[in-house]
Amino acid sequence: MRLLVLVAFIAAASALAGCGSSTESGVGPSKLTKATLVLDYLPNAVHAGIYRAQQQGYYRKRNLDLRIIAPTSTSDTLKLIDSGKADFGIADGIDLAGQIDAGRDAQAVMAVVQRPLGGIVTLKKEGITAPRQLEGKTVGLTGVPSDAAVLDTIIRDDGGDPKKVKRITIGFGGVAALENRKVDAFVGFYAADGVQVEQDGFPTTTFAFDDHGGPRYPGLVAFTTRQKVQAAAPLLQAFVAATIDGYNDTIKRPGAALDDLLAGAKGLKRPLAAAQLAAYGPLFQADAEAFGPINADDIAGLSKFLVATKLIDAPIAPSRYATRVALPQR
Repeated sequence: MRLLVLVAFIAAASALAGCGSSTESGVGPSKLTKATLVLDYLPNAVHAGIYRAQQQGYYRKRNLDLRIIAPTSTSDTLKLIDSGKADFGIADGIDLAGQIDAGRDAQAVMAVVQRPLGGIVTLKKEGITAPRQLEGKTVGLTGVPSDAAVLDTIIRDDGGDPKKVKRITIGFGGVAALENRKVDAFVGFYAADGVQVEQDGFPTTTFAFDDHGGPRYPGLVAFTTRQKVQAAAPLLQAFVAATIDGYNDTIKRPGAALDDLLAGAKGLKRPLAAAQLAAYGPLFQADAEAFGPINADDIAGLSKFLVATKLIDAPIAPSRYATRVALPQR
């Protein structure tokens, strides 16, 4: 029922505005056009560049009236884009690969962060300084299949035996489970969940996935469908160009971007959002040439890992996984 309500809301928001104005930047539709973006999760610091672009009018400048939607679950985002009920979405890089492997039409158009966000988070007072020390300990998993692959990879990379780690499914309650000592560690997004634990007064130790045997790949991507890539180039260019501007601002002026995030996404607490944005900051571009491009070698490495861990059935070509949106030179 929640998904049906969300679909109805998006359908109503996706009609053309038809105001007849021309784009100021030369990038985007010739008339003001409404479009929808479905986030991967509730608004948080990783979305700061999107809210920066919205609050500063970067989408509007390109004749894009963008409505940002928070999904009821991550699966909602994938379903809505695949069914054509929304124009753009944000998704975990592995989740997008799963959609492609399942025969869906999804295709990434830009990286939101260049590194995987997953890792193992534990409390410093547990005295765990190396992943192999989690043998005999209890680690919480969300239940998402990739969590087990992340855990196994990190433990094995340090010479440990993943089979000796006790694992329980805790959903997305890793923060509370760790703070209440129900688990010794959990698999989660270290720049969000780990920072929240720190903000709650519990110093942490984190083992990031790509620092401990995992491949380097974009942890979050913006995506649409191949059909829309082919049929709606001006709309796609407007979205990508404005989002790049928003994240470039965020990288250069995180304080200003934080203000825009808090203004656009009501209910966030400034101290936590500020701490999470500081953690996400180095991940937005990382060592890429600029914000946004998706490296073909990274996708080839991700595909190889996913096949080896049986998370997908067949390799995914980088050109199938993502397209690079051509923008006019400034």
